[in-house]
Amino acid sequence: MAAEDLWAGQEQLVLLDVRWSLADPRGRELYRSGHLPGAVFVDLDGELSEPPSAAEGRHPLPSLQRLQSAARRWGIHEGDRVAVYDDAGGLAAARAWWLLRWGGLPDVRLLDGGLAAWSRAGGPLETGDVVPEPGDVTLRGGGMPVLTIDDAAGLPGAGGVLLDARAAERYRGDVEPIDPRAGHVPGAVSAPTTENLGGDGRFLPAAVLTARFAELGIGPGRPVAAYCGSGVAAAHEVAALAVAGIEAALWPGSWSQWSNDPDRPVATGPRP
Repeated sequence: MAAEDLWAGQEQLVLLDVRWSLADPRGRELYRSGHLPGAVFVDLDGELSEPPSAAEGRHPLPSLQRLQSAARRWGIHEGDRVAVYDDAGGLAAARAWWLLRWGGLPDVRLLDGGLAAWSRAGGPLETGDVVPEPGDVTLRGGGMPVLTIDDAAGLPGAGGVLLDARAAERYRGDVEPIDPRAGHVPGAVSAPTTENLGGDGRFLPAAVLTARFAELGIGPGRPVAAYCGSGVAAAHEVAALAVAGIEAALWPGSWSQWSNDPDRPVATGPRP
C-alpha cells in the first residue's frame, strides 16, 4: 500500500506500528516519540510470538486464540481493513501482516516504505500512546500456508524451492551472530529479502521481483517456501513473493529451530 493512498483514506483503516529490531529494543519508545495518527503499537516479541525455545525457535507462532486476543486489544473489528508499518522497510511489520492473514483477515496491507515513505508524502505524526476501544474480530485461521521443520527439510528434494531470506554471509556460514550453528539448510537457495527493496525502502516493481525469483528457480506450479533466522524476515520474503504474484509458505521455526537440532545437517558456502 502506497503512503499516498494511506494518507487519502487513513480514517478507514486500523493502523498498527510494529517497530522492532534485534539490535534495538526501543520499539515502544520510538513509537511514542512519533507515529502515524491513530496507530497502535504492536510488540513483536510479546504479541506476535510465543516465548522462544530450542525446539520451536526464537519466535514461534502465537496460538490463534492469543493472536485473536491481541487483535481485539488493537481495536480490530469484524470487517476492518488493517495497515501495518515499521521504520525498516517492512521487515518487522511483515510479521504482523502475515500473522493476521494467517489468522484469516482478508484485507491486511503493508505500508510500502514504512514510516519514511509516510514522512516523504507529507503525512503528520503524533506522539504518545494510542489505546483503542477493544475490537470484536474473530480469527478462524488457515489463511496462509505454513511448513513444519520436516516439510522444509523435504521441500528441495521434492522439487520445491526453499528460500533463505537471511543475509548472504549468514547463509554461507561466514558469520552467525545469534544461532548455535552457522550455515543453511541443505538444498535451500540464498535470497536475502533486503534485496527485494529499493534504496527508498519500498518493494521493487512487481516485474523486477518476478524476474529475480525466476532466476532463483521459481516457476509455475513449483512449490515455494521461505525461512530466515526466526520467521520474521521470512514473512517479508513471502510478502515480496506476493507482490510478484507468487504464493509461498512460511517456515516459522526457521534457522533458529534447525540449528538447535544437532541431528539436522548443515550446509555452508554459496551453493545450496
